[in-house]
Amino acid sequence: MNLFESFPKSERGAVTCLISGDCARTLDRFHINCGGGQETSSEGIVYDDDLDSSGAATSKKLKENWAFSNTGHFLGGDNKEAYIQQSQNTLSMTDSALYRTARVSPISLTYYGMCLKNGEYTVSLHFAEIMFTDDNTYSSLGRRIFDVYIQEKLELKDFNIANEAGGVGKNITKRISTTVSNGTLKIRFYWAGKGTTAIPYRSVYGPLISAISATRGVAIAIAVSAIIFVILVVLAWRLHIRKKNSLAKELKHLNLQVGLFTMRQIKVATNNFDIANKIGEGGFGPVYKGTLSDGTTIAVKMLSSKSKQGNREFINEIGLISALQHPCLVKLYGCCVEGNQLLLVYEYLENNSLAHALFRNEESCLRLDWPTRYKICVGIARGLAFLHEESRLKVVHRDIKATNVLLDKDLNPKISDFGLAKLDDEDNTHISTRIAGTYGYMAPEYAMHGYLTDKADVYSYGVVALEIVTGKSNTIPRPKQEALHLLDWAHILKKKGNLMELIDRRLGTNFNEKEAMMMIKVGLLCTNATANLRPTMSSVLSMLEGKTVIPEFVSDSSEVMDEKKQEAMRQYYSQMEENESNETHRNDSSSKDGPWTASSSSAADLYPVHIDSSYWEKRN
Repeated sequence: MNLFESFPKSERGAVTCLISGDCARTLDRFHINCGGGQETSSEGIVYDDDLDSSGAATSKKLKENWAFSNTGHFLGGDNKEAYIQQSQNTLSMTDSALYRTARVSPISLTYYGMCLKNGEYTVSLHFAEIMFTDDNTYSSLGRRIFDVYIQEKLELKDFNIANEAGGVGKNITKRISTTVSNGTLKIRFYWAGKGTTAIPYRSVYGPLISAISATRGVAIAIAVSAIIFVILVVLAWRLHIRKKNSLAKELKHLNLQVGLFTMRQIKVATNNFDIANKIGEGGFGPVYKGTLSDGTTIAVKMLSSKSKQGNREFINEIGLISALQHPCLVKLYGCCVEGNQLLLVYEYLENNSLAHALFRNEESCLRLDWPTRYKICVGIARGLAFLHEESRLKVVHRDIKATNVLLDKDLNPKISDFGLAKLDDEDNTHISTRIAGTYGYMAPEYAMHGYLTDKADVYSYGVVALEIVTGKSNTIPRPKQEALHLLDWAHILKKKGNLMELIDRRLGTNFNEKEAMMMIKVGLLCTNATANLRPTMSSVLSMLEGKTVIPEFVSDSSEVMDEKKQEAMRQYYSQMEENESNETHRNDSSSKDGPWTASSSSAADLYPVHIDSSYWEKRN
């Protein structure tokens, strides 16, 4: 399949098939207003019109000495047959008429100069990004990246018009010297699969060119001393920026599927990081709520200079989430990297974290009924099954816990915080890595030996499933004493045949006993101390949906909790439930808003909770 051009080659050049007989004359130039009508520039150059709207697999000779070919169909969207685009905004640059229109292509767009005199030529390529915006809306997040070849030689790699021009709606001209030796000149613009593909809507991607000029003879620079001075200034500035911002350089080489925000956009959205918009504080730094100019609500995660999450985790989080899209994963809109400022921009999720809903005692917290808990448990399993088995990238999250599961307005779960995630090569049996995560949720083989597989996430999921059933945190610290663990308590109750005692007493009798027992058994199965005895996440999902029988859990642990610790745990849970009951009566008039901070000793809440969630309105 020829993805580059729609013309066959020959010894006489690439477009000989379009020439009837010999050339009547040979020329030493051609000028094209790509996608537009005939225009005369401020320098008196007449640019030919290029209005043919033909699309995929097109080869057309439009004038005496030039032609074009276009290859490919745009993928989906209303723009799928629009191969000529027109700017929706007023352009103010010199010769703006040349930039109001442009020809675009989904894969490869090639222009051919024909019947040309042999010799040295200067090719001037005129660009202006006219399909994105320069504001705080979603349309400003697009990135167009493509390559440019002249006479089969790669001249511009990963070319980004907006970056080179200093913004959208601004023009940039690239002048390139080349040689014509067989009477033809080939200029190809090629999309190599990089950049965004659905901003501001689907099918906006691929190369874009506004105008082309090719003239025999190498252009002579005017005011050489001034130009050299400008070049030196620019080089010095770029060197300074490179030293100051190595992170931005790393990001440039990533094939991110998200937008890049400017600091100005973030400051406008958050009202200059107003303290009133601060909605959380984690080990990485503060989180702010913001609103873009198009009304989109966002959460801005700022990496603190004192953060334990360093540049590596920041890069990791951007790279992974930009490549992963699933209803059960939090959506990353983009990032901002300016100077030493590192920020991630996420969708805003109204109902905080699962930990906030389960473990906090304030009246303002959500009370999760049984159907919601079951839905959350299934949703987390679905998200992990996607990461481990369905995504083109096989990912081990490494830090699955209740605080890293966020809840949207309808209390659907979304897995967040991919800073510690690792790619899992299918050919590897495991990954040996430094230990990172949260104790109490880490699988034994990983916590002790750094032996990481997707079964480490399965273990963490089992702990979270038990937390959802019980409404209690897995780890209960005690001053100057050994901590108590929910998992140990579950094993004791199983041994005594009294697993139903695990059910959160706040539910009363309003729960499905069959589903509750399924979740408890799945939780115990997932937390088996032996990794290869844990099920895969797709198997877990099948069990929870009732499609597969849950095998009986057999503990291989020889550790037995002594009676003193058992009694301490029983007393702790009883006292905690009594305190919750008293707190509920005491806080009937408590405030229902304000930013939240840490919900447990191990993590932080990212978003505030609104008791008037639309979810409850729908359920009533």
